[in-house]
Amino acid sequence: MLEALNTWILAQGAQYNVNPYIFGAIYIGAIPFFFASIAWLVKRARAGRSTVAPTMLAGFFFVSAYLYLAVFGQDIPVWVWIFLAALIAYGAWSTIRDTRRKIAAAKADDAGDSAA
Repeated sequence: MLEALNTWILAQGAQYNVNPYIFGAIYIGAIPFFFASIAWLVKRARAGRSTVAPTMLAGFFFVSAYLYLAVFGQDIPVWVWIFLAALIAYGAWSTIRDTRRKIAAAKADDAGDSAA
């Protein structure tokens, strides 16, 4: 059964000129870098410094696997791009919301520490 699944996955990759294992490695491998960028963003926001660089890095790591698909993929169906656009939009909205909450909580903690 695993051999059949592996064959099917590789066939999908061959059809679209993308190695699914490279895609998966990029997708999973970018996760710690994404979270590190978000932590850096929160730290810089708390300090009142520019958050442009960590925001750009977080965005890059968030879409890195899809960049691989866009650069090397061929004949990717339109529905895949629509689905990915929806995932990216939802993920960006969710990340922005959560990051704003973390920044607000960190600032509240700092204000509480200053008052004590």
